[in-house]
Amino acid sequence: MTAAMPYSSDAIESAIQGGGELSFNLPDPNDEKISDYEFNQQVEAAWQVCDRFDLQTDIWRGRILRTVRDREKRGGDGRGTGFLNWLKDREITKSHAYNLIELADSADQLLDAGMLTPQEVNQFSKRAFVETAKAAPEVQQLVSDSARKGDHITRREVRQVANEWSAMTSDLIPETLREKAANNTIPSRYIAPLVKEMEKLPPAHQSTLKTEVELNPDLDTLKQVTAEARYLSKYLASANQVQLLETDDFDLELALEEALRVGCLNSAADMVAQAAQIEQTAVKLYTAWKRLNQLSERVFVDSGESTPNLRALLTALGPVINETVQVRLGEANSVTAQTIRWRLILEEN
Repeated sequence: MTAAMPYSSDAIESAIQGGGELSFNLPDPNDEKISDYEFNQQVEAAWQVCDRFDLQTDIWRGRILRTVRDREKRGGDGRGTGFLNWLKDREITKSHAYNLIELADSADQLLDAGMLTPQEVNQFSKRAFVETAKAAPEVQQLVSDSARKGDHITRREVRQVANEWSAMTSDLIPETLREKAANNTIPSRYIAPLVKEMEKLPPAHQSTLKTEVELNPDLDTLKQVTAEARYLSKYLASANQVQLLETDDFDLELALEEALRVGCLNSAADMVAQAAQIEQTAVKLYTAWKRLNQLSERVFVDSGESTPNLRALLTALGPVINETVQVRLGEANSVTAQTIRWRLILEEN
């Protein structure tokens, strides 16, 4: 994680004027005497104060809402009607209220567990707080350590830490690779993508790739196997969507093994994916064409000599209404413009 620009613990107080209103001396965007660096520093400082103020406010709003909700549960009708009416009176949606309560619960959980101090809470964005509270204890500890160092914590960084930790503890990673990641011989950020792709594969393919990494636990092999896992998952997922492959005339797994052997797995995966897209597009095309014909027939029946422009519209759309569909590629007056035609034929089984 990257360290954010530090700000004083009294920054928020100094930005509050009499009456509780936030006020900043923002730089003049038209002042050419201010360098881009200085301009960005001043704007970032103000933004961080707003983030901190917003987070603290929403945590306390969540605590207030939780208190009202629990009070209504104790003395209300048991259906939460009183709490909902309380929200309605203050124009607060139910979803927003429970998002704030979740934020307050996250803050209290991390504080009560001793993971963070109130001052370190200010290093988090609101969504990062919730994400951290949902994470495993080990991830919470790693994120808290970063916050303690002064790093600004966002949800993206929490997820990155969580993904890397999950990858390091996954059974799909051989011990040799885990050891290299632990001593920083191989950056752990390269392991998470491999695990993510391998999780999509059947056990047999997982075992093959795991063995390959175990025999050569280096960065180049790691990148290569990650790419192979990505192409494998793409190949298998696309193959399940292609109706033409629902045949006993060939073995899909053997075709995959041959693609691996001759080094064309990427091309094979893309080929199958394109075939799936063609089939799906053909079905959508026929459905749209059939609907267009129904609509054109209705317009033709409802129109007549009194609607010459409407009839002209039907004529203009003729190339895509007829059984032989005609579409122009490129601009109308371009010398490189081409016309493609295809015929739509529905064969009854």
